[in-house]
Amino acid sequence: MNLLFAWRYFKAKKSTNAINIISWVSVVAIVLITAAFIILLSVFNGFEGLVKSLYSTFYADLRIVPKEGKSITVTPLQFSKMRAIVNIKAISKIVEEKTLLQNGEIQTIVYLKGVDENYKDVTAVPQKMIRGQFDLGTSDEAFVVLGSGIENALSLISDRNLYPVTAYLFKRGVNIDVVDPYQAFSAENVATSGTFFIQQDIDNKYAITNIGFMKKMLSMAPDEYGSIEIALRDNGRVDQTKNELKKIFGAEYVIESRYEQNKSLYSVMNLEKWAIYGILTLMMIVAAFTMIGALTMLVLEKQKDIQILKALGADNQRIRKIFLSEGLLLASMGALAGLVLAVVICWAQVQYKLIRIEGGTFLIDHYPVELRFSDFVLVMVTVMLIAFLASWFPARKAALQPVELKS
Repeated sequence: MNLLFAWRYFKAKKSTNAINIISWVSVVAIVLITAAFIILLSVFNGFEGLVKSLYSTFYADLRIVPKEGKSITVTPLQFSKMRAIVNIKAISKIVEEKTLLQNGEIQTIVYLKGVDENYKDVTAVPQKMIRGQFDLGTSDEAFVVLGSGIENALSLISDRNLYPVTAYLFKRGVNIDVVDPYQAFSAENVATSGTFFIQQDIDNKYAITNIGFMKKMLSMAPDEYGSIEIALRDNGRVDQTKNELKKIFGAEYVIESRYEQNKSLYSVMNLEKWAIYGILTLMMIVAAFTMIGALTMLVLEKQKDIQILKALGADNQRIRKIFLSEGLLLASMGALAGLVLAVVICWAQVQYKLIRIEGGTFLIDHYPVELRFSDFVLVMVTVMLIAFLASWFPARKAALQPVELKS
């Protein structure tokens, strides 16, 4: 009944044409802002998915690190128990240390990561080579694979470099105040075998070599490692696998998921998404003022109808619901049209790549989009809530209209 009255009021011709104009302006504003809501959130989802996929290429599903210090001791028995966990697909031993790489007169600081032969089963770095090959050499004749940013910083081409680069590593457990500073470093020449390209933060930070070379340079014990990286069969069972690993290693080790390894990144991405939501919500609130104006003018237009309805027995609550329904009708029409418009635009972007990223330096040449059902629900709830609040005041004014009996 309430929607029937609301629909008749919406399509009926008004005595003042401005009411129709303002009503349609409010609907169009809701259409555009709703579409903007979905499109911007979908573009953000697309970039978020892209960044997460890039980081998942380099960061393992789980990582075991020391709670304190730089190294952990893992016994053969512990490795045996780890391999017995059904959800563990592969295990890679890691030694990572900040290193100075020097190419002639050019120097740069990198995180040199020593990995074993299982590393290719834990991450997808070997599939991201843009030059050369993923060859790490041996402990006696080490090769190094460079991130593209490191390659540029050293001014070389990894698979065509005639001369090796020199790696300087600070010896662990050496007191530089007592020992000659030159004796506090291990230095070794290493050949460059290839270059990987994943993501700027990773490419500018990491270089990869074999674990035997790193352990030799750092004088580490046979069972001593920097960390353990693990690939899982089922990422949905991360917490269960972490609990099983905690039983093996106890409280002296920290077991991190991929999210926990990049917690600051994911936190910033979530903050950015809510910032976008907040800005668009403010725009929707501004647009709601046109709805308030249209409904207020409609209340003035329908004063006689309100008198008649009250004379027929309609109470204040009924009158209020009729005009609330009018506001929600305007909002729902605008919101549904906006959702359809956003889906069409996003589909066109996926199919035809209408809006491209200029410069040609990014991994993709167009803006990615990813539609999520949760965004549709969030936008609809937001629009309807704002519409309800915007409709409340004109509806309340209509309900409080006094009944005037004329003889």
